Order: sequence, then structure tokens, then C-alpha cells
Amino acid sequence: MSRLASTATCITLAICGMIAHVEAQTYPSRTITLVVPFPAGGPTDTIGRVIAEGLQVSLGQPVIIENAPGATGSIGTGKVARAEADGYTLILGTVATHVFNAAAYALKYDVVKDFDPVSLIAFDPQIIAVRKGFPATNIEQLIAWLKANPDKATAGTAGVGSTSHISAVNFQKITGTQFGFVPYRGLGPAMQDLVSGQIDILFDLAANAVPQVRAASIRGLAVTSKSRLPSAPEIPTVDEAGLAGFYFLNWHAIWAPRGTPDDVTAKLNAAVRKTLADQSTLKRLADIGQQIPPPKQQTAVALKSYQNDEIAKWWPIIKAADVKAE
Repeated sequence: MSRLASTATCITLAICGMIAHVEAQTYPSRTITLVVPFPAGGPTDTIGRVIAEGLQVSLGQPVIIENAPGATGSIGTGKVARAEADGYTLILGTVATHVFNAAAYALKYDVVKDFDPVSLIAFDPQIIAVRKGFPATNIEQLIAWLKANPDKATAGTAGVGSTSHISAVNFQKITGTQFGFVPYRGLGPAMQDLVSGQIDILFDLAANAVPQVRAASIRGLAVTSKSRLPSAPEIPTVDEAGLAGFYFLNWHAIWAPRGTPDDVTAKLNAAVRKTLADQSTLKRLADIGQQIPPPKQQTAVALKSYQNDEIAKWWPIIKAADVKAE
């Protein structure tokens, strides 16, 4: 390379660096897209819309939700992994999209290496629910009926490797029961069929199930946490219901594509923290059974550490159960 060409290359790189720095300083200057990798109306969509409203106020720019469902969230997640790393396309992921899927699917992206963490958003236990007319009013009756009627009941799932699927598989293993699975593109459509009586059981997230339990559209038998939900105190814990230790905690978090400027992820993290400190936002999330992480867990570093811990916990369980997408 000639000295002139070398100098021109250096100047070009310097200009690009200056532009990137200026863009990071002025971020955000246009609409931000928060991808929800599940259908509209489901729990992740509901949480995403609450968070998007808060981020919009904090960042001073529109924050829109884009639903990109399919393959237990891996289609939308893959889309964000391939997006430009400028902070204008983000993913609202879950334990399914950023932990479970990597053990059950042959993904074209890496759930850790291809994303920059922004912040944990909320923790969400499950509610073990049945259709309104199902012949069981508590967990012990449910287990007894399933044992007496193997493969007669159907449980909805959001697909192979989803939270609803992994919990149901674990439930079968622990209780010695057998029932069929009906996959959906998300928990929203699965809930619709539970309400209409098309399926019998759903291991659903509190954000999706609590409103239906309150409306008496379905029957909530137990919550998969150590304490009852303030938003649905009538539902017993799994310990109280006779399924001791059957704990499950889903979580939601925001990531940006790998390579997003540090200044940008710092601004996003600050906006999330401000949103999660807003009392009206906290109430809206609490009303659908969400538990907000303490401030020390709202850092990007904390999200990265937590995700790695969850991978270490769940990958061996999923692989031992031979849970694989067809």
C-alpha cells in the first residue's frame, strides 16, 4: 500500500470513529424498536409495552414494539442478533430465548456472544392452571386424575424449549404423569385455547394467567414460588398445594446487538433504571405478578452474570431430558 493510500485509510478510519462517537453522544435521535419475540397479547408483549412507555419518557424518543414470533422466540432473537449495533434495535428476551433455546435448538447465533446486556427487567413465576371445567380443583386432584387417565389430557406450550414446555416436562418427571402437548406460537394463543376449553392445562407465566384467574376464566391451582403473589393471593404456592419445591422463575431482560457502543448501552441502562423506579410502572407490573430486581441486579454486568448462572443450571437439565426441536 502506498503512503498516500495508507494516509487516506487512516483518515477514513478516524472520521468513522468521530462519527460513531458523535452518534453515541447524541443517542437517541430517532425511534427505537424493542423486539418482542412472541405474539401480541402474551406475557412478554404485555411487559414490553409497559417498559416501552417508560423508556419513551426517559429517552425522549418513540419506543415501538415489534412482535416477531416463532420457534420459541428464536426468530425474533436471531433478527436482533443480526441487526445494526447502534442501539435502535433491542430485544426483550426471557430465560427461554437466552438460555433454553440454546440447549434445544441449533441456533445460527450465540445467545451470549452475539448480544450486549442492558438490564434485567422483572422476575415472573408461573401459575399451574387448568380449564374452568377440568375435573380437578387442586394440584393433588390434578396429579391423581392424570395418573388415572394417562395421555388423556393436553397441555399447551409456547413451543419446544419454552418455559411452559420445560416446566410441563419437569412436572411429568416429578409426578410420574403423562399428557400430550399442543404447541403454539406463544402463550397468548395458548391461553385463548385454555379459556375456550380447547386444551386442559397450561404452565403459564403470571403476567398472562393472573388476569384470567381474576376473571374466573380459568382455574389457578398453584404458583411456582415460595410465597403467594400479592396480585393473586388466593392461589396457593406449590409447597402449600402439595408439590413441594417445584419452583420456577421466568425473567425478562433487554439486550442490544453485540458491538453496541458502551455509551449507548449505558444510556439505555439508565433509562431502564429510571423506568423501574417509577411508581406507576411498578404498580402496573406488580398487578400482573411481576417482581422487580433490586437496583444491584439492574446493571449490565449483573445481567451477564445471571444469564451465565442460568445457563449452567438449565442446560444440563434440558439436555438430560433430551428436549430438542424437531
